[in-house]
Amino acid sequence: MTDKAVRAPVQIGGGDMEGYQMPDGSYRMSQASAADAIGDSPVYALRFLQSKDSKALLGEHYTDYTPEQIEVEPTPGKRGQSRINALPLEVVSAYWLYRAHRGNKKAFALCFALMSETLDRRFDSAFGVSRTDEEYNQRLANRIEQLQNSLDELGEAYAEPEVLREYIARLEAQVRRLGEEPLQNPHQQSEG
Repeated sequence: MTDKAVRAPVQIGGGDMEGYQMPDGSYRMSQASAADAIGDSPVYALRFLQSKDSKALLGEHYTDYTPEQIEVEPTPGKRGQSRINALPLEVVSAYWLYRAHRGNKKAFALCFALMSETLDRRFDSAFGVSRTDEEYNQRLANRIEQLQNSLDELGEAYAEPEVLREYIARLEAQVRRLGEEPLQNPHQQSEG
């Protein structure tokens, strides 16, 4: 048995990430991979780990948590890092959930899709349905894509009122430049 972590590609939906198995059999992701999976810079993962939010989600022992530096077995024929900042999977999960809560759409889509897959797997098991990992990964990738598209459409729908407010503000400014006072919003008059 080696005293270094072993690297392997892990497919999550449509993307491959590097996963690591520790000598004790537990799993880790690198801080950089965890951040990259949701379109973040690794500094966001570090900020989360140093925040009160990580303590709230993970418990007291994660107060000002510092990622573990681990040595990684080299992959034959490939160049790669020999050391990484390793995060246990529960820390990665909490980080993704936190970033989803803070408005990261990619994190939100990934968390939602992974939760759905977990439920699918449990129900498949209960009803004796067998699927391959490729089927699960394709379903996960489809869910992520569908949700990201829905979030983009929702974002556009919320952007429309902003465009209208900006247009009204410009019209009001134009009316003032012409020496007049713009009409008052009837809702603002009744509130005052």
